Amino acid sequence: MKKVLIIVTNHATLGTTDQANGTYAPEMTHALDAFLQAGFSYDVASINGGTVPFYGEDMEGDDVNTRIFNDAEFQSRVNNTIPVNQLNIDDYDAIFYPGGFGLLSDLADHALTASLAASHYEKGGVIGSVCHGPAGLLPITLSNGQPLIADKNVTGFTREEEVDFGTINDIPFLLEESLTRKAAKFSKIQPWGVHVIVDERLVTGQNPASAHGVGEAMVDLLK
Repeated sequence: MKKVLIIVTNHATLGTTDQANGTYAPEMTHALDAFLQAGFSYDVASINGGTVPFYGEDMEGDDVNTRIFNDAEFQSRVNNTIPVNQLNIDDYDAIFYPGGFGLLSDLADHALTASLAASHYEKGGVIGSVCHGPAGLLPITLSNGQPLIADKNVTGFTREEEVDFGTINDIPFLLEESLTRKAAKFSKIQPWGVHVIVDERLVTGQNPASAHGVGEAMVDLLK
Protein backbone atom coordinates (compact mmCIF):
# COMPACT_ATOMS: atom_id res chain seq x y z
CA MET A 1 0.00 0.00 0.00
CA LYS A 2 1.34 3.43 -0.97
CA LYS A 3 1.53 6.03 1.78
CA VAL A 4 1.35 9.81 1.43
CA LEU A 5 2.69 12.33 3.93
CA ILE A 6 0.56 15.48 4.00
CA ILE A 7 2.53 18.41 5.44
CA VAL A 8 0.46 21.31 6.77
CA THR A 9 1.06 24.67 8.41
CA ASN A 10 0.89 25.56 12.08
CA HIS A 11 0.40 29.25 11.27
CA ALA A 12 -3.22 30.20 11.99
CA THR A 13 -3.50 33.69 10.51
CA LEU A 14 -3.04 35.51 7.20
CA GLY A 15 0.52 36.76 7.45
CA THR A 16 0.91 39.09 10.43
CA THR A 17 -2.77 40.07 10.45
CA ASP A 18 -5.33 38.73 12.92
CA GLN A 19 -7.43 37.22 10.12
CA ALA A 20 -8.02 33.52 10.82
CA ASN A 21 -6.33 31.33 8.25
CA GLY A 22 -4.10 28.24 8.03
CA THR A 23 -4.75 25.35 5.64
CA TYR A 24 -7.57 25.71 3.10
CA ALA A 25 -9.59 22.57 3.80
CA PRO A 26 -10.86 21.78 0.27
CA GLU A 27 -7.34 21.69 -1.12
CA MET A 28 -6.45 19.01 1.39
CA THR A 29 -9.68 17.01 1.18
CA HIS A 30 -9.98 16.94 -2.61
CA ALA A 31 -6.42 15.69 -3.10
CA LEU A 32 -6.92 13.23 -0.25
CA ASP A 33 -10.08 11.95 -1.94
CA ALA A 34 -7.93 10.95 -4.95
CA PHE A 35 -5.40 9.23 -2.66
CA LEU A 36 -8.10 7.31 -0.79
CA GLN A 37 -9.84 6.23 -4.00
CA ALA A 38 -6.51 4.76 -5.10
CA GLY A 39 -6.27 2.78 -1.86
CA PHE A 40 -3.43 4.85 -0.40
CA SER A 41 -2.93 5.51 3.31
CA TYR A 42 -1.73 8.81 4.77
CA ASP A 43 -0.26 10.66 7.71
CA VAL A 44 -0.47 14.37 8.52
CA ALA A 45 2.53 16.27 9.84
CA SER A 46 3.39 19.85 10.75
CA ILE A 47 6.44 21.64 12.11
CA ASN A 48 5.26 21.61 15.72
CA GLY A 49 2.62 18.86 15.62
CA GLY A 50 -0.82 19.33 17.13
CA THR A 51 -4.04 20.60 15.60
CA VAL A 52 -4.29 21.93 12.04
CA PRO A 53 -5.68 25.47 11.77
CA PHE A 54 -8.27 25.30 8.97
CA TYR A 55 -10.46 27.66 7.01
CA GLY A 56 -12.99 26.77 4.31
CA GLU A 57 -14.00 23.63 6.17
CA ASP A 58 -17.73 24.21 5.65
CA MET A 59 -17.93 25.10 1.96
CA GLU A 60 -21.56 24.95 0.83
CA GLY A 61 -22.20 22.42 -1.92
CA ASP A 62 -18.77 20.79 -1.62
CA ASP A 63 -19.79 17.22 -0.87
CA VAL A 64 -16.25 15.83 -1.10
CA ASN A 65 -14.95 18.33 1.43
CA THR A 66 -17.88 17.73 3.79
CA ARG A 67 -17.56 13.95 3.62
CA ILE A 68 -13.83 13.77 4.19
CA PHE A 69 -13.55 16.63 6.66
CA ASN A 70 -16.15 15.04 8.93
CA ASP A 71 -14.63 11.55 8.73
CA ALA A 72 -13.53 10.34 12.17
CA GLU A 73 -10.12 9.12 11.02
CA PHE A 74 -9.42 12.41 9.24
CA GLN A 75 -10.38 14.39 12.33
CA SER A 76 -8.12 12.25 14.50
CA ARG A 77 -5.16 12.84 12.19
CA VAL A 78 -5.63 16.60 11.78
CA ASN A 79 -6.07 17.09 15.51
CA ASN A 80 -2.89 15.13 16.27
CA THR A 81 -0.42 15.94 13.50
CA ILE A 82 3.05 14.43 13.73
CA PRO A 83 5.91 16.87 14.45
CA VAL A 84 8.30 16.79 11.51
CA ASN A 85 11.25 16.02 13.80
CA GLN A 86 9.59 12.69 14.62
CA LEU A 87 9.13 11.55 11.02
CA ASN A 88 10.89 8.71 9.27
CA ILE A 89 10.68 10.09 5.75
CA ASP A 90 11.53 6.67 4.29
CA ASP A 91 8.07 5.48 5.36
CA TYR A 92 6.41 7.51 2.60
CA ASP A 93 6.01 7.23 -1.16
CA ALA A 94 4.87 10.82 -1.65
CA ILE A 95 4.67 14.20 0.06
CA PHE A 96 1.76 16.59 -0.46
CA TYR A 97 1.59 20.26 0.56
CA PRO A 98 -2.01 21.57 0.54
CA GLY A 99 -2.45 25.31 0.22
CA GLY A 100 -3.79 28.01 2.46
CA PHE A 101 -1.96 31.20 3.33
CA GLY A 102 -0.53 29.88 6.59
CA LEU A 103 2.44 28.05 5.14
CA LEU A 104 3.78 31.28 3.62
CA SER A 105 4.70 32.09 7.23
CA ASP A 106 6.34 28.82 8.30
CA LEU A 107 6.92 26.04 5.73
CA ALA A 108 8.22 28.50 3.12
CA ASP A 109 11.55 28.68 4.95
CA HIS A 110 11.69 25.71 7.35
CA ALA A 111 15.03 23.98 7.00
CA LEU A 112 14.23 20.60 8.57
CA THR A 113 11.06 20.03 6.55
CA ALA A 114 12.92 21.08 3.40
CA SER A 115 15.79 18.66 4.09
CA LEU A 116 13.36 15.77 4.63
CA ALA A 117 11.61 16.60 1.35
CA ALA A 118 14.94 16.80 -0.49
CA SER A 119 15.96 13.36 0.82
CA HIS A 120 12.56 11.96 -0.16
CA TYR A 121 12.79 13.32 -3.72
CA GLU A 122 16.35 12.15 -4.27
CA LYS A 123 15.35 8.62 -3.25
CA GLY A 124 12.68 8.53 -5.95
CA GLY A 125 9.72 9.99 -4.06
CA VAL A 126 6.89 12.08 -5.50
CA ILE A 127 6.15 15.61 -4.26
CA GLY A 128 2.90 17.45 -4.92
CA SER A 129 1.50 20.83 -3.90
CA VAL A 130 -1.38 23.11 -4.77
CA CYS A 131 -2.26 26.82 -4.62
CA HIS A 132 0.01 28.32 -1.90
CA GLY A 133 1.38 24.84 -1.18
CA PRO A 134 4.29 25.33 -3.62
CA ALA A 135 5.70 27.81 -1.09
CA GLY A 136 6.84 24.66 0.70
CA LEU A 137 9.03 23.87 -2.32
CA LEU A 138 11.01 27.11 -2.09
CA PRO A 139 13.49 26.01 0.62
CA ILE A 140 14.08 22.50 -0.77
CA THR A 141 17.72 22.22 -1.84
CA LEU A 142 19.12 18.99 -3.31
CA SER A 143 22.46 17.44 -2.37
CA ASN A 144 24.10 19.04 -5.42
CA GLY A 145 23.31 22.45 -3.96
CA GLN A 146 20.59 23.25 -6.51
CA PRO A 147 17.03 24.18 -5.55
CA LEU A 148 14.57 21.37 -6.29
CA ILE A 149 12.64 23.62 -8.67
CA ALA A 150 15.69 25.14 -10.43
CA ASP A 151 15.11 22.96 -13.51
CA LYS A 152 11.35 22.49 -13.10
CA ASN A 153 8.21 23.94 -14.64
CA VAL A 154 5.84 24.83 -11.77
CA THR A 155 2.63 26.67 -11.04
CA GLY A 156 0.93 28.10 -7.98
CA PHE A 157 -1.46 30.81 -6.82
CA THR A 158 -1.01 33.80 -9.11
CA ARG A 159 -0.78 37.54 -8.62
CA GLU A 160 -4.13 37.95 -10.37
CA GLU A 161 -5.75 35.48 -8.00
CA GLU A 162 -4.30 37.31 -4.98
CA VAL A 163 -5.83 40.53 -6.31
CA ASP A 164 -9.19 38.86 -6.96
CA PHE A 165 -9.18 37.29 -3.49
CA GLY A 166 -8.32 40.58 -1.78
CA THR A 167 -5.15 39.31 -0.13
CA ILE A 168 -2.47 41.02 -2.21
CA ASN A 169 -1.68 43.60 0.52
CA ASP A 170 -1.64 41.15 3.46
CA ILE A 171 0.47 38.22 2.24
CA PRO A 172 4.05 37.90 3.55
CA PHE A 173 5.32 37.60 -0.04
CA LEU A 174 3.97 37.08 -3.54
CA LEU A 175 4.25 33.38 -4.32
CA GLU A 176 4.23 33.79 -8.10
CA GLU A 177 7.23 36.11 -7.94
CA SER A 178 9.19 33.83 -5.60
CA LEU A 179 8.54 30.76 -7.74
CA THR A 180 9.38 32.65 -10.94
CA ARG A 181 12.74 33.72 -9.51
CA LYS A 182 13.73 30.20 -8.44
CA ALA A 183 12.08 27.81 -10.92
CA ALA A 184 13.02 27.20 -14.55
CA LYS A 185 9.53 28.32 -15.54
CA PHE A 186 6.35 29.52 -13.84
CA SER A 187 3.24 28.52 -15.77
CA LYS A 188 -0.26 29.92 -15.28
CA ILE A 189 -3.64 30.24 -16.93
CA GLN A 190 -6.53 32.65 -16.37
CA PRO A 191 -7.54 32.97 -12.69
CA TRP A 192 -9.45 30.15 -11.03
CA GLY A 193 -9.22 27.61 -13.86
CA VAL A 194 -7.87 24.08 -13.37
CA HIS A 195 -4.14 24.01 -14.10
CA VAL A 196 -1.85 21.13 -13.09
CA ILE A 197 1.81 20.79 -14.06
CA VAL A 198 3.74 17.50 -13.87
CA ASP A 199 7.51 17.77 -14.26
CA GLU A 200 9.28 14.47 -13.55
CA ARG A 201 8.15 13.53 -10.01
CA LEU A 202 6.97 17.03 -9.05
CA VAL A 203 3.30 18.00 -9.34
CA THR A 204 1.98 21.53 -8.80
CA GLY A 205 -1.52 23.01 -9.11
CA GLN A 206 -2.44 26.66 -9.54
CA ASN A 207 -5.44 27.14 -7.24
CA PRO A 208 -8.20 25.40 -5.24
CA ALA A 209 -9.90 24.10 -8.38
CA SER A 210 -6.70 22.21 -9.22
CA ALA A 211 -6.47 20.20 -5.97
CA HIS A 212 -8.20 17.04 -7.19
CA GLY A 213 -6.15 17.09 -10.39
CA VAL A 214 -2.93 17.29 -8.36
CA GLY A 215 -4.06 14.29 -6.32
CA GLU A 216 -4.89 12.32 -9.46
CA ALA A 217 -1.55 13.19 -11.10
CA MET A 218 0.30 12.06 -7.97
CA VAL A 219 -1.65 8.78 -8.00
CA ASP A 220 -0.67 8.24 -11.63
CA LEU A 221 3.01 8.73 -10.79
CA LEU A 222 2.77 6.26 -7.90
CA LYS A 223 1.11 3.42 -9.84
